[in-house]
Amino acid sequence: MGTGILLLATFLWGSSFPVIKIVIESLDSLTYTWVRSLLSLLVLSPLIIVRAAREELDSLAIKGGLAAGVAYTVGLWLQGLGTKYTTASNSGFITGLHMVFVHLYVAMVSRRYPPSLALGLLMAVVGVYLLTSPSTGFNKGDALVLAGALFWAAQVIVVDKYSERDIPQFLAAQFLVSVGFVVPDAVMGGVELPGLDELVLLAYLAVVTGVGAFGLQVLGQRFLGPAASTIVYQMEPVFAALLSYIVLGERMTPGQAMGGALILAAMFVAGRNDVKKLDARPGS
Repeated sequence: MGTGILLLATFLWGSSFPVIKIVIESLDSLTYTWVRSLLSLLVLSPLIIVRAAREELDSLAIKGGLAAGVAYTVGLWLQGLGTKYTTASNSGFITGLHMVFVHLYVAMVSRRYPPSLALGLLMAVVGVYLLTSPSTGFNKGDALVLAGALFWAAQVIVVDKYSERDIPQFLAAQFLVSVGFVVPDAVMGGVELPGLDELVLLAYLAVVTGVGAFGLQVLGQRFLGPAASTIVYQMEPVFAALLSYIVLGERMTPGQAMGGALILAAMFVAGRNDVKKLDARPGS
């Protein structure tokens, strides 16, 4: 069940890439980030208001959401900054390595690591390599993206720890942190609001790939541990490549197709014997 839910979330995230490519051509990246997050927060606000009126606010969900928001936002910023100094293929491959950090965390904390997870991890890393075709060498851009991958890994681990808490409140807190991008946006050049065409696309990203996909992430990680979850998430570039081929006419090479097939196989291998939840739920 968890695999199916996370696969749907990953498909929705993958669908965002062609839309982002269109939006980012006419919108500053900082503006794109905080406006998208603000729209997500506005979608969730009626639910939060109702819960507050009923005195049903979940402090642990808010705490976990803020922690996830910091990890997500810093990871996003480091990935964007690093990509300026390296290739897109290197950035994609190194970002995918966040699953290695999660697997190391699981192995250390749970003190057991099934062979199926190790095999799934190896297959997924090779699959992402084939899918992204990174160049050789290591520069400061790669180092920044790698640091970002640590924060992506932290977001997955935080979601695992708080996945049983109230999902709307968790998500609202996460998006609230990302709205903070408005501050550097204002300082660096002044806030320039998007036009109607951009708002329509941002609304899709905010509702479907924001609230929808991240909500499914939290729900799916109730049933699947963080290690196997990160392998499922590697289907995101596979879906992105397929949808970019359909929507934008971008070409998919045989090597990329083989990489996607390996990631798909890795997902099922790892998911068959996942590590159980690492500890008791906060406040349970």
